[in-house]
Amino acid sequence: MTDIQSPIVKIKRLKNALDIDLPRYETTLAAGADIRAANPANEPITLTPGMRYMVPTGLAIALPIGWEAQMRPRSGLAAKHGISCVNSPGTIDADYRGELKVILINHGTEDFIIQRGERIGQMVIAPAYQAVFEEVTNLDETERGAGGFGSTGV
Repeated sequence: MTDIQSPIVKIKRLKNALDIDLPRYETTLAAGADIRAANPANEPITLTPGMRYMVPTGLAIALPIGWEAQMRPRSGLAAKHGISCVNSPGTIDADYRGELKVILINHGTEDFIIQRGERIGQMVIAPAYQAVFEEVTNLDETERGAGGFGSTGV
């Protein structure tokens, strides 16, 4: 499809997700693969306004060295219900092997019910470089300098 080399991400279904769809790109050019909730079918999760919850996905992954997974909110849930990820994007490191969870928060004004199998987030696989930190006593000068938040205008 493209000349970009796609990483191979190994994925393991945990016992709580044997019947849940694996992550899937919903359109040909989608950047994020949809992730689904793996809460018990008879235990929907109710997010009241202001509440946050670590929603299980029933999945564990093994990323290649030099890659990360970013867990992001779904725009439709954000626009329609005020549902977002608390730490967006949430980083999943290449050496993490535990269950993926999506930390959702309800910024809306009404309760939001999460049913088993519902699409709750999207996972973006991205390169992750580790920098080499070099301590110095002075930094080069720039036009902005030490100007902080809002220093270049609104």
